[in-house]
Amino acid sequence: MVLVMKLLLLICLCPTAVLHSSQSQHHHLNRRQQFSSLRKHNSKREIKMRKIDSTKVRPLKSEQLLRIEDHDFALRPGFGGSPIPVGIDVQVESIDSISEVDMDFTMTLYLRHYWKDERLSFHSNKNESMTFDGRLIKKIWVPDIFFVHSKRSFIHDTTVENVMLRVYPDGNVLFSLRITVSAMCFMDFSRFPLDTQNCSLELESYAYNEDDLMLYWKHGNKSLSTDEHISLSQFFIEEFSASSGLAFYSSTGWYNRLFINFALRRHIFFFVLQSYFPAMLMVMLSWVSFWIDRRAVPARVSLGITTVLTMSTIMTGVSASMPQVSYIKAVDVYLWTSFLFVFLSVIEYAAVNYLTTTEERKQLKKRGKASGMYSIDAVQAMAFDGCFHDTDLDMDLTAFSGRCEENETRARAASVSNVDTALIKRKRSLKGSMGRIILQKNHVIDKYSRIIFPSVYIVFNFFYWGLYI
Repeated sequence: MVLVMKLLLLICLCPTAVLHSSQSQHHHLNRRQQFSSLRKHNSKREIKMRKIDSTKVRPLKSEQLLRIEDHDFALRPGFGGSPIPVGIDVQVESIDSISEVDMDFTMTLYLRHYWKDERLSFHSNKNESMTFDGRLIKKIWVPDIFFVHSKRSFIHDTTVENVMLRVYPDGNVLFSLRITVSAMCFMDFSRFPLDTQNCSLELESYAYNEDDLMLYWKHGNKSLSTDEHISLSQFFIEEFSASSGLAFYSSTGWYNRLFINFALRRHIFFFVLQSYFPAMLMVMLSWVSFWIDRRAVPARVSLGITTVLTMSTIMTGVSASMPQVSYIKAVDVYLWTSFLFVFLSVIEYAAVNYLTTTEERKQLKKRGKASGMYSIDAVQAMAFDGCFHDTDLDMDLTAFSGRCEENETRARAASVSNVDTALIKRKRSLKGSMGRIILQKNHVIDKYSRIIFPSVYIVFNFFYWGLYI
């Protein structure tokens, strides 16, 4: 009986154990599948990351061919030995501007470097060179050439950076770039605007002195070439030349330096029209006052002041476009001399006016002693019209024009026939001696000034243009 009970209990418990065992196996199988899929996903991710990293580390085909990773390009070629020769040639594309105020010039050029670096030699069956852009420049050694006395410069980057690197199988390298540079030009304006300016663009290695780098013109004097169509608005470009020399720095030693020299001769025609010709006209205009009646005070004074102010305006305009130098320029000599002639013409009339006033007073005193009527009429004429009457004929003309109308009325009432005779005589006298009247109204200083002023100015122009041209 007991045995039967145990068998029944065993039969009841067996399905439950089998079910629990199957559930446990199914759970372990699911976990195993999840772990396997996660492992596969991580494995794919590692493979993908490994591919990306290998792309970054793996050198490019060109770098493999040039064996860039096998050498230290922080050192110059042949380090520890003789200086490396670096040849230079330049093609000037344009001279963009010349500034007298800033004393500089702007130039666009093609700068080419030539040297040999055996570390870049490679095997080539056809002996063909390889050309690269600017990306390879940062991984190899290149000469550190800079422009002495440059204010600003840049490498053109339209549409890409204008840099070219060409490597030959034997290790020879050509490095070319297109640059615009603004550099100082020490100008001398003592002969401006009849001057010729000599400017130069200087090239030099920044870090390597003559013991490490020898800088030279690749093809001698033919290393410098220019565009045939280069032209400037204010200058003739007389010549371009290449030269070389040495520069010494007390802390680092001697350096090779190359010079691009060019001479600029200024166009004179623009300044003749803007400065010289107007100044000549103002001086000639000031001489007109010598032919104007000395009694026409407003006309002569207005003419003198106008010419003086016009000369001041011309001088101010020229100075505004020039640097503030402490020496006298050629244009200053001409303009200041012309201004002096104009100013002296004003002073000349002041002297004539003063001497005429003095002479008039003396004549009034003499006439006052001889006849009170004429002295009163002369004083009244001076008071009303502001002019000087220094001759008897002038007093007669004044009476004839109406200033002594009251006296003529009395004379006409006394004798009509005598008045008619007097009028006829005065008209004939006026027609016959008009030239003598005009000459009598001019002071002796005016007569001499008509000859002296033009003669001296002509002599000045003769010496001025002969000296500066």
